[in-house]
Amino acid sequence: MNTFIKDRQNQILTKGNSDAKIACGKASVAGSVSQRACVFCGSRVVLYPIADALHLIHGPVGCAAYTWDIRGSLSSGPQLHRLSFTTDLKEKEVVFGGEERLYNALVSLIDLYKPKGAFVYGTCIVGVIGDDVEAVCRRVTREKGIDVIPVMAAGFAGSKKDGYKVACDALAKLMGTDTTYKAPEHSINILGDFNLAGELWMLSEYYKKMGVNMVACMTGDGRIDDVRKAHTAQLNVVQCSGSMIGLAKGMKEKYGIPFMKVSYFGIEDMSDALYEVAKFFKSDEMMEKARKLVKEELSILLPALQKYRQELEGKKAAIYVGGAFKAISLVKALRLIGMKAVVVGSQTGNQDDYDLLKDLCDEGTIIVDDSNPNELSEFVKQTGADLFIGGVKERPIAYKLGLGFCDHNHERKEALAGYDGMLNFAKEVHASVCSPVWQFMK
Repeated sequence: MNTFIKDRQNQILTKGNSDAKIACGKASVAGSVSQRACVFCGSRVVLYPIADALHLIHGPVGCAAYTWDIRGSLSSGPQLHRLSFTTDLKEKEVVFGGEERLYNALVSLIDLYKPKGAFVYGTCIVGVIGDDVEAVCRRVTREKGIDVIPVMAAGFAGSKKDGYKVACDALAKLMGTDTTYKAPEHSINILGDFNLAGELWMLSEYYKKMGVNMVACMTGDGRIDDVRKAHTAQLNVVQCSGSMIGLAKGMKEKYGIPFMKVSYFGIEDMSDALYEVAKFFKSDEMMEKARKLVKEELSILLPALQKYRQELEGKKAAIYVGGAFKAISLVKALRLIGMKAVVVGSQTGNQDDYDLLKDLCDEGTIIVDDSNPNELSEFVKQTGADLFIGGVKERPIAYKLGLGFCDHNHERKEALAGYDGMLNFAKEVHASVCSPVWQFMK
């Protein structure tokens, strides 16, 4: 434990060694080189999948490059979200202001691409020089007749989690502006699924088979018009609670729409996500369809998983992901293929998430909040993990230590949600852990 920063000790616990609660929701300790991203990044990854909107970064070109195409979000139609536009602020704008540059960029881009709406992201530089981004957005909204929404996300103002709130506030400004749409019976919104590798299309097919109608997904395969009418749904189903729970609570307060937290990763949580929606609508017919669907999927999936379990039995995994709710599902999914989680951590988990993780994990499991590369490397070596599950920033840690890696973050291209996703997950874990390359590593 000598390698850990003293001020972070209460954010690390080993199950069985202490009954204390883990500290979380704190600002990153100076000097820890946290794995967290900035406010701007958090706002960008939430809003990015809205495919028919213009996304313009008001700041240096580096901010646009950093967040370009960082979600593996697929669109069934427009591809405008795949383009990363920036005002490319330089020294002149820092000294004299960049509002005119922003206005000209917005007007020319809207004329060229004819988007349904636009999001303008304020970055650190804008937070320092004080450009009135909101005034420019209001002017362009009047002149062009589309909603141009400011997303004031100066990176230094907090962490990625604060960016989620900024993004949800931007979505809330659009919501409720379609006053003519009437949602069909048994209608839901899915909040916090970003259609990574097309996962939303699998999930919507499951719900469709049950007789559930989807009004909007925020924001996977998103459309401006869908967000406008999202207030008409009867239920919000929240997949990524870290990013979208604030919007769900706001919609409950303003529109009276109840919400439930679910996960679509692993067999148990995927099945519960279907059953809980059927319970909410109090429909015996819907519940019967859900049970039939689950039975059919498991009859195919369980035998297919068995061959992977035989070779993975007893292997150990370290998990470090953005949201703790995903980590909870991963612990369960690993058990299904015979593996044990020995390190579990997240960037944005809350107290309830960590309490659930502590109950779920085995004795000796290290649980950590807002970790950094040095800590994660030490945890992996201490526990003898065979696999690291994380995102792009954790990949080098795994490879430098000579162990397999499974990408379970938002830039991945492999569908890991749903029943098909569980099989893909098992295949990827098996291929990584059992690769013959590791015999050449010291």
